[in-house]
Amino acid sequence: MSGYNYLTREGYNRLKNELEELKTKGRADVARAIAEAREKGDLSENAEYDAAKDAQGMLELKINDLEKTLANARILDESQLDGSKVTVLSNVTIKNVKTGKKLTYKLVSESEADLKAKRISVKSPMGQGLLGKAVGEIAVVETPNGNIEFEVVNISLA
Repeated sequence: MSGYNYLTREGYNRLKNELEELKTKGRADVARAIAEAREKGDLSENAEYDAAKDAQGMLELKINDLEKTLANARILDESQLDGSKVTVLSNVTIKNVKTGKKLTYKLVSESEADLKAKRISVKSPMGQGLLGKAVGEIAVVETPNGNIEFEVVNISLA
């Protein structure tokens, strides 16, 4: 998985649309803010100008990051994935060995991760612990409070 960003078609399209928005509207908004700040006089003492230039730098960094992500993107077709082991785009139900509590997560790329939607990154400690495991296997996840063991209860791609 090194070097590539594995994305769903939906995630790829979302990032592509965000990039287009930043390149068009985002750049226009920043240019307008810089122009307005310039009109206010001495640039050496103009906090608005400095803030607008900083915003421009942050915007360009974000554009650059998105371009890199998309350049290294590999779009995954869920129908081609192996459902016998935990992979990117797997829905995996796990049970905490100690507490018996069950949780279900979908493993996704970093850019698609959203804990509220139960979508965790394959690069997170939980994602790393689960990758490659089959039903019945134990995944050990390192946390600041020590290792936690999870049993893989179910794997699905739907």
